Amino acid sequence: MKKVRITAVKKVFHEDLAAMYENPMRDACPVREGDVFISCDALCPEGFCQSAWHDLYPYIFALASGGGDLFDGWMKNPYTAVISCNDGVRPVSFLLETVR
Repeated sequence: MKKVRITAVKKVFHEDLAAMYENPMRDACPVREGDVFISCDALCPEGFCQSAWHDLYPYIFALASGGGDLFDGWMKNPYTAVISCNDGVRPVSFLLETVR
């Protein structure tokens, strides 16, 4: 299996949604833009958010297995994908790249 690089490329915080719906939280999401993780054998990297892993795993597995063009021509590089975690208040977008 191929390695897959997981880079946090964008993190957003919707303060209005947090104020309306969440209890106050400290350090709810430790991921920072620019953080990089490597998945070997389609396994979750140490220290990676388990919730985000569940969202990204199908794409990581496909790329690690040699798949490409996951979005039918949408991505400039067919061996990449941009996937976001499902946190509606502070979503993080990750760039997934096959490491050759």
